[in-house]
Amino acid sequence: MSKASALSSLAKIPWTNLAAVIAVAIAVALIAVKNLDADGSNQLLNVSYDPTRELYASLNEQFTAKYEQATGRGLRIKQSHGGSSRQARSVIDGEQQADVVTLGLFSDVDALRKRGLIADGWSNRLPHNSQPYFSTIVFVVRKGNPRRIHDWPDLIEPDVSIITPDPKSSGNGKLSALAAWGAAIRRGASEAEARDYLKAFYEHTSVLDAGARGAAITFAVEKIGDVHLTWEDEALREAAESKGELEIVYPPTSILAEPTVAWVDANVARDKTEAAAKAYLEFLFTDEAQETIAKFGFRPINAEVLQKYADRLPKLDLFPVTVVAKDWDDAQQKFFADNGVIDAVYKPKPHLFATP
Repeated sequence: MSKASALSSLAKIPWTNLAAVIAVAIAVALIAVKNLDADGSNQLLNVSYDPTRELYASLNEQFTAKYEQATGRGLRIKQSHGGSSRQARSVIDGEQQADVVTLGLFSDVDALRKRGLIADGWSNRLPHNSQPYFSTIVFVVRKGNPRRIHDWPDLIEPDVSIITPDPKSSGNGKLSALAAWGAAIRRGASEAEARDYLKAFYEHTSVLDAGARGAAITFAVEKIGDVHLTWEDEALREAAESKGELEIVYPPTSILAEPTVAWVDANVARDKTEAAAKAYLEFLFTDEAQETIAKFGFRPINAEVLQKYADRLPKLDLFPVTVVAKDWDDAQQKFFADNGVIDAVYKPKPHLFATP
């Protein structure tokens, strides 16, 4: 069977059978690395986006235990976090020698393919287009919601101060912009009206941090702003840690965020880490990992696991990227490339925190 045929067949397998297939694939991949020399192949670097620190700390512990049991070899997984687009750039520039990337946007991962670091067709190498979970952008407000913020138009009411990361460096920042634009379109606005709304939106931003976690510090710790636009998982963490001082508001509609993962072909070939890197990413689609993903506030692609966490992760109206552009690559060019929509509607503001 050709690789293309195998992938096509895999896509048709029911979830329960797919989990079994993935488990076998992981076992085979782990066995394949048993005889590797101790030349650095026992270490992986996962370059990820801002809010995934706690998630991957837990997943790494689970995976490395399974890896050692299967291979008899220890494996260390290092983590790096920051604004998704900035992280992608650091890998492209060789500042970070990532074995795997687990970034907030498809376009951030695909940027590595365009530079020859990841193979063509990379998104078809793992289940569900290499997207083990999904998310969205929600609002965090102060206790009692004093500004009465419930929907996107409320964000540009007089005296409302918005906290959201810089759309040039942060996946959260990009998604906030796309969600704001798309919500306007869904309300029947023209593109010209959506542009006017986005311009007003950025006029209400007081700080543009480099990444999601920095923006969370600005809002929750420094107590700047009236509303924080952030990833759902980050909002859940913020609210839980605030001891009742912060609340989550789910707007009537928001964007479907699709964080995406891949091994970096150029780096794993050089470091002899391909088998371990593949096994690590395949693990993200197992039932065990999907359960952990849900516990940390990310939406697993396993529908049964997602249903178990329905109280924590309520059903939402999430619109796809095709509401705002042809696809993620087109959205990147239309909104965030030089002289794109963002350049026309916002002026850069200081970054208070650039999280490592």
